[in-house]
Amino acid sequence: MRVAAYVLPVLFAGVFLFAAVRRVKVYDSFASGAGEALPLVRSLFPYIAAVLILAELFEASGLSLKLQQALTPALQALGIPAQLAPLVLVKPFSGSGSVAVLSQILAEYGADSYIGCCASVLYASGETVFYLSALYFAGQKKGAALPAAIAMAANLFAAVSACLLCRL
Repeated sequence: MRVAAYVLPVLFAGVFLFAAVRRVKVYDSFASGAGEALPLVRSLFPYIAAVLILAELFEASGLSLKLQQALTPALQALGIPAQLAPLVLVKPFSGSGSVAVLSQILAEYGADSYIGCCASVLYASGETVFYLSALYFAGQKKGAALPAAIAMAANLFAAVSACLLCRL
């Protein structure tokens, strides 16, 4: 663990040393890159805001709970415990929401339990598909649905695999 504490400082020192050897003005390059990022952030903001608002509405409206109740039998048939249904549903929408759900699961069942182990592996193996789709496909009129559907299928496969691996 002591070696890990030195990874980032050594990496930064290496970057600065490499820049010095190549005679690159690091601060000027950073400022230039940051300046170019502002228009990108401005163009992405509406899409990110829409995804975040929709994720919050999904939870606040109760639709998340109804969908969870409806999908629990299908998830159990795939080998995913019913206690993990909220995590499976929230993870594609919200990273912070899924951390909250994971924390609740771990507090209730413990990190060393089968449910806690599955929840941890499931959390680590999934992705916030809708947030990333908003980032990557912002402004595209078509062609984003298929990659998002594939990513959702991959999330489901990751959940099933996580529970299967924890069972072994």
